[in-house]
Amino acid sequence: MVPGLGLTPATGKIEMTRTPRPAARILLVDDLGRVLLFRFTPGDGRAPFWCTPGGAVDPGESYEAAARRELYEETGILADPGPEVLRREVEFLTIEGIEVSADERYFLVRTRAREIDIGGQTELERRVMQQWRWFTPADLAAHPEMIYPEDLGDILREMAA
Repeated sequence: MVPGLGLTPATGKIEMTRTPRPAARILLVDDLGRVLLFRFTPGDGRAPFWCTPGGAVDPGESYEAAARRELYEETGILADPGPEVLRREVEFLTIEGIEVSADERYFLVRTRAREIDIGGQTELERRVMQQWRWFTPADLAAHPEMIYPEDLGDILREMAA
């Protein structure tokens, strides 16, 4: 059987199936109320987009442990992941070209950091995450490129209220 394809019993047709992908995402917010985002450049014709730090949960790893690991790998910040503030189930095509059904858990981490250390990033991350930036909620609303999650500005305003 070809990965990603499955026979649907009801119709007898071959259809795409999505790979389950548990993921921990971090809302890294500084003391000025800005959130850190990375710019992803897929390199496969898809438009660049911005996203919060985070990634897939490794087998046997909790969402909290994955959030702590991803935060350190991608930013050099060693911190507890904070409370889970949001859960989303989304479907998308990963940078590696895999169709996934993701169970994303978002964790709030507050920091005084202004700079980050990207030295712990994987080879793939270094290739596709070539920029990072702190965004205010107003910056999010005015930014011309796609930002995920799409309602990040609303999420940050709700958390600040």
